[in-house]
Amino acid sequence: MATPVARVRWLAAPSGPQWLEQALAHPLELLIDHAHCERKAAGAALQLMFRYPSDEALAEALSPLAREELEHFERVLALLGRRGQALCPLAAPPYGAALAKLVRRQEPGRMLDSFLVAGLIEARSHERMALLAAHSPDPELQELYGDLLASEARHFGLYWVLCERRWPRPVVSERLEQLAAEEAQLLARLHPQPRMHS
Repeated sequence: MATPVARVRWLAAPSGPQWLEQALAHPLELLIDHAHCERKAAGAALQLMFRYPSDEALAEALSPLAREELEHFERVLALLGRRGQALCPLAAPPYGAALAKLVRRQEPGRMLDSFLVAGLIEARSHERMALLAAHSPDPELQELYGDLLASEARHFGLYWVLCERRWPRPVVSERLEQLAAEEAQLLARLHPQPRMHS
């Protein structure tokens, strides 16, 4: 199956066609996972605000992002409800935990890596939602994923801005290149269960 979608600049490699086939074959399970992803994205933004409480500019940037992620969570939850599906736990793929392990433990590297990992996750979400918006046979899902594309692009753009305000661009670009290569490797083998990041 061909998946002609514009490449997202943050990502070292595009998603393979096997992921799209798996996702389209299990739309409800992917939707449940999507709800969990939106909730986790809000939590990640809040976690950064709590980790750096004296950084007012960071709070100003991330507080609206966290609210928007929760609005997306509520929208996906409502769609699940209309389809008679409650939000249920799903086994998480190793993606998020593996990316978290790449974050350096000492500052200022910890902050930079945290921003870049969060941005990479948003960039991958954007890329995969674009695939789903373009290829899903379900009009309601096409609309959902299409509507969320601009937000996801804005989110990973915000994490880039947060980096550039604090580090020289060459430093940010070099570390992003390293992390993006690792992120692509994590997705090189398809996870057995359909997940937004698998």
